[in-house]
Amino acid sequence: MDIFKKIIANKGPLGQYADQGYGYYSFPKLEGQISDKMIFKGKECIVWSLNNYLGLANHPEVREADTKGAADWGMGYPMGARMMSGQTEYHLELERQLAEFEGKESAYLLNYGYMGMVSIIDSMLDRHDVVVYDSEAHACILDGLRLHMGKRFVYPHNDMASFEKQLTRAKKLTDETGGGILVITEGVYGMSGDLGNLKGMLALKDQYNFRLLIDDAHGFGTMGNTGKGTSEHQQVMDKVDVYFGTFAKAMAGIGAFVASDKQIIKSLAFKMRSQIYAKSLPMPMVVGAMKRLELIKTRPELREKLWIIVKALQSGLKENGFDIGNTASPVTPVFLKGGVGEATQVIYDLRENYRVFCSGVIYPVVPKGIIMLRLIPTAVHTMEDVEYTINTFKIVKQKLVAGSYSMGGVPSVGDEF
Repeated sequence: MDIFKKIIANKGPLGQYADQGYGYYSFPKLEGQISDKMIFKGKECIVWSLNNYLGLANHPEVREADTKGAADWGMGYPMGARMMSGQTEYHLELERQLAEFEGKESAYLLNYGYMGMVSIIDSMLDRHDVVVYDSEAHACILDGLRLHMGKRFVYPHNDMASFEKQLTRAKKLTDETGGGILVITEGVYGMSGDLGNLKGMLALKDQYNFRLLIDDAHGFGTMGNTGKGTSEHQQVMDKVDVYFGTFAKAMAGIGAFVASDKQIIKSLAFKMRSQIYAKSLPMPMVVGAMKRLELIKTRPELREKLWIIVKALQSGLKENGFDIGNTASPVTPVFLKGGVGEATQVIYDLRENYRVFCSGVIYPVVPKGIIMLRLIPTAVHTMEDVEYTINTFKIVKQKLVAGSYSMGGVPSVGDEF
């Protein structure tokens, strides 16, 4: 069979909607400066879909640092991979600062969080090792596990009884093979907003002799008294073995890092294929990340403003009868009942008639019959944004329950791919 014909025939769970929603439901274009309000299809909308948690994307000091970094170095420097010709004192200094912030001996920069996590998992394991991981693990974790030639055991999301059962299986197997056990969890789960049960896991660490890797993409900069992440929030920083954070969320940049013991980081630096065979993180992104980290450490009011908005939004939604699940982070899911057609109508109505832009999530990401609207509050949102959005959601929910969205098909709004 011609492989092109096979690709076209098998569009995948998300690609099946491409013809109906490209440019609107998928690959939408938000225009204007990154803020609480941006332009979508020529209309100004309140935007709840950007991981700009602390509002750093357009913070004047950040913009100045980014501009100066580009002017001083250009986007090309340094040329080559870190191992060959891409090493600079700035890269090393940012790593020192990140390690100190997270209370670890050492840290290593990663070009992108997704590729970095895949490579970390690949580099830490051999075929004798066993991985125990959560069923709602991010796609980058799952892709990393696909490279693992040994066993992996999954437990239902945050189910500690099942977690221990999988640890028992893992320990029995590694006792026979001489391998080790790696537990992987997220700090903040990016769809549901709830937290990995780090304390519960670590209570079993000595008994089962495992190491813990935490993907804290949404927790770094937002969680904990000083923004060090979910491990700080749960008061277990010293017990987390490998900490992974990204610059793409609270830092509003590009890149990521991994922090751990010095010898572990040294080993990863010589093994991670996604870094060994990729160009070094460009200098403007490095110096820009330093400024962002400085603001996380020295401007607690940014995080305080974020949490004022988070609490107002989440409490207001709950008080008005909305199901927001078990979120304990800024990530705010809103669960409604309806099918794919109703979901598209709801999102269309929100964007076109009420000028509220949020992401909609449908099956297979959530169960059939469920619509999840995912809101990301930030420090640049206002209380007026919160009040207007809650009132809009009340209207939309009433229309959904009344069946107003069930008669129409999927609006034909997509651009040509």
